Amino acid sequence: MSAFTRPGTYDYNATVFSPDGRLYQVEYVTELLNRGATIIGIKCPEGVVLASEENAEPLEETEHSLKIFQIDNHIGVAIVGLGSDARILIQKAREEAQSNKLTYDEPIDVETITKKSSNIQQVYTQHGGGRPFGAALIVAGVDKTGPHIFCTHQSGTYKAYKATSLGAGRETVQTQLIEQYKENMTLNDTIILAINCLKNSMETRQTTAKITIAIIPTTTKQIKILTDTETEKFINQTPS
Repeated sequence: MSAFTRPGTYDYNATVFSPDGRLYQVEYVTELLNRGATIIGIKCPEGVVLASEENAEPLEETEHSLKIFQIDNHIGVAIVGLGSDARILIQKAREEAQSNKLTYDEPIDVETITKKSSNIQQVYTQHGGGRPFGAALIVAGVDKTGPHIFCTHQSGTYKAYKATSLGAGRETVQTQLIEQYKENMTLNDTIILAINCLKNSMETRQTTAKITIAIIPTTTKQIKILTDTETEKFINQTPS
């Protein structure tokens, strides 16, 4: 019997398809992502919004539990899954953004940076000696073609969205986004929608967490992570 036909072999090898055409190691990452803190990305004509639940242990410095990171002045990402795996993708994305600036003297497109991150994720589903990245990214930014939201998948694919979410509260959030998202919303309305989605998700799961918001307006094309005071003002505007 071949080593690749023994029962259970398909679970151990990230690069071998099972008889029914599945890569189990890639699928197992989905279960990991479904247990992570909820993250949201929404775009509107005035810019993009990233929102996340931030779970910090008692006595932990909260800046080390962030789920939202800056890639370039005009691009940010929200992460779900293993923070250590996501950190590698973030570092590579930052290097690509700086390399593009030095080579072409212009900011990198949001889709280009997403594609490069997805290419790295795909490699680890094709070559032996490793495992798939245990993380996924919501990439948000504003480039010369306007605001964009992309979501990467552990298989190496990516898709563009008007609004999307990942993590433990995804089912609740997606239902609300489908019902309430409007393409002509203002940036402030988009922030309130994102916060309300997270609040409802946490209420459904009977959990509590700090909410972090980042915005990239089309007017400035500059990412800004809102302070706790600024976020609290928007939280107070959401339905109780």
